[in-house]
Amino acid sequence: MSFLKMLSNKFKMPEAGDTLPGRDTPVMTPGKHVVNGRNLDGPYPEGMKVLYVGMGCYWGAERAFWELPGVYVTAVGFSGGLTKNPTYHETCTGQTGHTEVVKVVYNPAEVSLVELLKTFWERHDPTQGMRQGNDVGTQYRSAIYLTDTEDIKTAKETANTYQQALKKFGNTTAITTEIEEIEEFYYAEEYHQQYLARNPEGYCGLRGTGATCPLPVSPSSLQQ
Repeated sequence: MSFLKMLSNKFKMPEAGDTLPGRDTPVMTPGKHVVNGRNLDGPYPEGMKVLYVGMGCYWGAERAFWELPGVYVTAVGFSGGLTKNPTYHETCTGQTGHTEVVKVVYNPAEVSLVELLKTFWERHDPTQGMRQGNDVGTQYRSAIYLTDTEDIKTAKETANTYQQALKKFGNTTAITTEIEEIEEFYYAEEYHQQYLARNPEGYCGLRGTGATCPLPVSPSSLQQ
């Protein structure tokens, strides 16, 4: 593949026939969270809910969520694409269609979805399309993936609210965040899990816009 074609793959979602085939075997068998010792893939306590967010490089994004009260466990991986069980390096080619995401398992009795989404909106720039700062490519696009129809509705409400907040802040660029039902989540390799706990001086490209996301968004958004 030529350099120019590889570069173009960074900015364009691949067609189904152009994606890498992947594999049937996961690239990582989930173990325990390095920070809190909980199982990454469960079983989780009854009543837990799950949110998947893409905010650019998942190293800093994961830390932003594991530090929040009410978050039970976090993990990093890939969603939104077509390749089955992709590796990190495959995702970086732009030929899997996936974006880097953080799986956030949380207790809705302790933290609401809206509160988690406030962190999501404020800790990155959701207007940049296929990039996040200096991290360029489809794997760095902004995304929210959920399992529940009402939660998807809530997420879209927060997007509208934050769009208005950006406008008041002087940023009129449209939000490009994908908000969809989760189809698949594939765990990234072990060395990516809780990367900044393993490597405290490691790279973190997380940067917000400076605009605040108001709470609450609406009465329906307060549903747990």
